Order: sequence, then structure tokens, then C-alpha cells
Amino acid sequence: MRRLPILLRAYFTFCFCVSQLCAQATVAAQNITVQVSPGQIWTDSGIDLQSGDTVEISATVSSDHQADSSGPACDPKGVASAAKTANLPLPSAPAGALIARLHTQGAAPLLVGASSEFHIAEPSHLMLGMNASSARFCQGELAVKVRVTPAGTATTSASNGQETSRSQQLKSQLATAADIFMSGQFGMGKETGTSSSSAAALKISETPLDGQLRKSIDSLPRRVNDQFKNQGDMVNFVIIGSEKDVQAALDAASWHVADTSNENAVLNAVMQTYDKKDYLAMPMSTLYLFGRKQDFGYEMAEPIAMVASRHHFRIWKAPFTWKGSEVWCGAGTHDIGFAKDKRNGSVTHKIDPAVDGERENIGSSLQKANKVKTLSYYLPPNPVQDAKNATGDGYHSDGRLLIIFLQ
Repeated sequence: MRRLPILLRAYFTFCFCVSQLCAQATVAAQNITVQVSPGQIWTDSGIDLQSGDTVEISATVSSDHQADSSGPACDPKGVASAAKTANLPLPSAPAGALIARLHTQGAAPLLVGASSEFHIAEPSHLMLGMNASSARFCQGELAVKVRVTPAGTATTSASNGQETSRSQQLKSQLATAADIFMSGQFGMGKETGTSSSSAAALKISETPLDGQLRKSIDSLPRRVNDQFKNQGDMVNFVIIGSEKDVQAALDAASWHVADTSNENAVLNAVMQTYDKKDYLAMPMSTLYLFGRKQDFGYEMAEPIAMVASRHHFRIWKAPFTWKGSEVWCGAGTHDIGFAKDKRNGSVTHKIDPAVDGERENIGSSLQKANKVKTLSYYLPPNPVQDAKNATGDGYHSDGRLLIIFLQ
């Protein structure tokens, strides 16, 4: 029997490992305490949340403090003596109040106060902070207790005193991945992944691009290439902003940095599943622009289903700036299954040929996360409209680039 390519072997190894864990994993309610300090805007709780989870949060002042000239004492309900400012993370909440942020697409901060309960609609990651525009505006720390009850646990516990197992959730996620794989590969079943076409309508600026910026964009390569110089995906968007701002914006929009190798992917998938987390960093191949590999690769998908279907893109820092800001060139596509690599007969990801949908999805995700200043379309000379990627799959586009100016 011919040896399976590493990508396909990684897929089956991953599914096998998760299946084995399903047979033995049992999830109880999770209880942790997090110390939240005014010394930083957001504190990572280290908690990954799943669809259907219930999160109960309560907070108290963890250290005694007598108000003095150095500032008032921190309070989860808010600092009464603190004046409200226009640039609070959550303007509708009291200044200094305990707030939470869920790393989901476009999610705004939530008021927690002394205690609150939240029901999770989609996979998320919990961050905690104080509603302040600057660090150290109050004294002391908050002791925040977080209890996470997995989906279905409360109902099951009420009926027979037992908690729902992690295996049910993992089996459901694996079924979703299999359904997506069959749909993308053979046109069977129902597509359950997030479609590029579901992106919200973009708010496009009618103001023409600056002449110097247009000239610089005109000089960009139209397509990326693989290590064998085969031309591939089209450059279909440009982001203008510093590296720090780009990373922060993509993080807020729920994009995840991809793993760098398939071997790391399998190991990380197994370890994170064992730790009751969801693996969201499936590796991505190396492609080239400006004669060098991508600076960053990002992806977005449902947990585990990412193996078969994901939104993803690569970005490269351009060799020019605009008005002192860094410029990043991106190539985005939507994986919908697996296909034969026409270069060598191995197996690779299959893309949605309507690549404009992924261009819109990228812009929409950043727009929902309130990280966009303006969006503009630009049709360069000699646009790419019908082509094939490096693996031989065809795609089509209207040829326009989406120009994204970050806040």
C-alpha cells in the first residue's frame, strides 16, 4: 500500500487520538481563581470555552487598601470617585468595574461587576480586566472566581447527579469535521462550516486612494508562488498598520496563528484535546512573495472541523511604507476539503474557487471587531481574474484588492 502523505496521515492520526480520548475523558465543572490587577488592561484567565458552556464569575477585593493620594481602592462594581472617560473599553459600564472579553468574532466587552453569569454561544477564550482607559488608576487587586459548567452538565446533574462527558462534545465535533470533509470532497452531506459568503456587507469608502499608495500597490506582485516558482494564490488584500496593530486586530477578530509544521500540529492537537481545549492552529504550507516566505499565517474555523475546512491567509510585509505606516500584502483562500496535488499526486487542501468570498470574510471580521478605520477596493493594472493555484486548482476573482486601513 502506498504511504499516505503527511497531511492525510496527520488528519487520521488526529481523529484517532481524539477518538481514543473520547472514550475516557469526563469533564467536571471547572473552578479557578484569577487575580486581576489594574497594572494591565486585560488578564488572560487561561480558560477556553465551548458552545453551550455556562460561566459564573464573582469578584471581591483581594487586598486591603485605604484610599490615599495614590488613588482609590479597586472595586469590581466600579470606582465611585473615578470620572468616566470617553475611551473606556465598555463606555456603558462604571469606570473601574470588572469586565470580561470573549475572543469571538466582533465580541465587545461584557460587564461582570461583583457577579454575573454568561451562556457561551460559540468557542471562546476568557479575558478579564477593569473598565479603565489606563493602567494603575486604582489600588489593590481583584480576586475573581470563575466556574465553568460544560454544556449539558447542569441538566444532567439535576436528573441523575452525573455530569456530561467531554466525549459527547468531541464526538459531535468530529462528526462535524467528517461532514465538512465529505461535503467538500465529494459533494455529500450538509456543509456545516462557516461559509465565506456569510461575511457581513462591507462598509466601503468612496474616497479615492492616495496617488502614491496606488502607485506602490501597482508595483506589487499579483500572485504568490511555491518553492518551485509555481505561481499560486492571488494577492487579494492589503493591510496598512504597524505589526503590533495588525497582530492585535487579528487577535480581536478571532484569527489564530497557524502552526509551522504538521508534526507540531498532531502533537498540539493531542495535548490540547487531552487538556480539554480545542485545537485551532492547523499548519499551513509555506508560500513566497518578494522572494521570501510569509511573515505570518492566520486561520479561523470551528474546533476540530478545522482539519477539513478553514478560512486562512498569509501576509508579507511590503518593501515600502505609506505615510510612515507599514504595509502588509495578503493572500486569502477558504479550504473546503482535500484534493490531489497536481504537482506530485499527493494530498493537499482544496480551496473554494470563488476566492473573493474569503477576501470579504477577512475584511468583515476586522470590521466587526471595530479594528477598521476605512475599507477601499482597488483594481490594479493586469488584475488576476482566472488562474490556478500552485497545486493546480482553478479559482476566479473580480481582480480587486481590498485595502484595509486599521484604526
